[in-house]
Amino acid sequence: MPKIEETVLQNDPSEAVTGAHKPKTPGQSQENKSFCLDDHSPDLIETVNEVSKLSIAHEIVVNQDFCMEESVLPPNSLEGRFMETMYNAFWDHLKEQLLSTPPDFTCALELLKEVKEILLSLLLPHQNRLRNEIEEALDMDLLKQEAEHGALDVPHLSNYILNLMTLLCAPVRDETVQKLESMTDPVQLLKGIFNVLGLMKMDMVNYTIQSLRPYLQEHSVQYEQAKFQELLDKQSSLLDCTTKWLTKAATDLTTPSPSSLGSLSSSSLGCSPPNWAANSSELPSPTMVLYHGYLNLLLWDPDDDEFPETLLMDRIRLQEMESQLHQLTILASVLLVARSFSGNVLFSSPEFVDKLKCITKALTEEFNSRPQETMVSVSEQVSWEIHQGLKDMGLTALSSENTASLIGQLQNIAKKENCVRNIIDQRIHLFLKCCLVRGMQESLRDFPGGLSLIKGELAELGWNFFNLMHHNQQVFSPYYAEILKNVIPQAQAQETEVESV
Repeated sequence: MPKIEETVLQNDPSEAVTGAHKPKTPGQSQENKSFCLDDHSPDLIETVNEVSKLSIAHEIVVNQDFCMEESVLPPNSLEGRFMETMYNAFWDHLKEQLLSTPPDFTCALELLKEVKEILLSLLLPHQNRLRNEIEEALDMDLLKQEAEHGALDVPHLSNYILNLMTLLCAPVRDETVQKLESMTDPVQLLKGIFNVLGLMKMDMVNYTIQSLRPYLQEHSVQYEQAKFQELLDKQSSLLDCTTKWLTKAATDLTTPSPSSLGSLSSSSLGCSPPNWAANSSELPSPTMVLYHGYLNLLLWDPDDDEFPETLLMDRIRLQEMESQLHQLTILASVLLVARSFSGNVLFSSPEFVDKLKCITKALTEEFNSRPQETMVSVSEQVSWEIHQGLKDMGLTALSSENTASLIGQLQNIAKKENCVRNIIDQRIHLFLKCCLVRGMQESLRDFPGGLSLIKGELAELGWNFFNLMHHNQQVFSPYYAEILKNVIPQAQAQETEVESV
């Protein structure tokens, strides 16, 4: 694949991928809502395009696995069946036209026109000689004249296209292109050419993305700030939900309650940062309010549409993190209860712990929809694994009384008020708070008790959360600072009024 850095860096870095297939990533979905836009704005289409560019550039920076993939419809879906029918009908019609006497080249010309456009899109600006050669060989006016006289040589054109594909394709497509060379049926050959060209186009897009990533990472903060400011200039209300989100965070910290994350003791984790308001007489620092707001995102009601605008591009990604956090809470609760009954000897075996993790993860996939039934299955399987593990190690088996207690405590994890589950949930949230306040390296060195069995999984979640929030803070810090300058005193004033009443 030729190098393209000198090409893409001359243009808007997001434009290289705006025309490709819809990407499939953990952070993007059709459910992801765009910025609130006034439907009557004359700049609506332009604004939507700017949001699209911003979203793609942001995704490339924060998602190292971002790539474009072929959009495949479910085969049994109505849309899938319709598209398959239309697709087959085209190729059947092309075959009928080529076999008719005299041959009809209408569909073939349309196909060749599309193929020409794809081939040209795979070229770099400096490949002028090859561009001119393609323009000459696939001159649509000339081909149309040949078709009208029945002199269009489809096999010759197909071979020419195959030679170009061999020259332009990535090494991973060499074998596929070579297989096309053995095809003799002109319709099947054109179908194969068209399909492989689609893959080559995605290869070029993904190579462009890889080339863009270092550039975007270096300039992403300035780029996203500039794009967001352009949107804000067109719609002044673009920060309304962000203001409400930060106001709630400030209120949480100035009016601590037992259910508030801000009221949880940080000292137990060694996470007692300066300026984190310990009581309502102190004003929390803007940074601590922002961090508290970030943590609130992991408790967000999915039906609440007032998600902060500055984080809309990451809403699906944050929902996935919230789901991971919930799964880790259940997993750690199960492991903690199981270890309390079976002892440290059995849990000192990494193989046993890994096996128990795999079993628990598999059985708790449907926990949200069927918590009681799920934990019944978990309790039965975990108790059996502990019984078998103790037996294999020559240790004393659990008594029937302890087995019944183990099963009962595991099944109680299904209840939201379960004390083990609540403690684990609080400690995970406090760990994430420490990741933001103290940084990842220091937080990992001082890992919270009770979570050591899920250290690897929690560390991965912590890094993802930290990196995402750090990037967001860099991009939107000027807007956050201006908002927090107003909402923190307001929250304090409201609390003072309540106390006076």
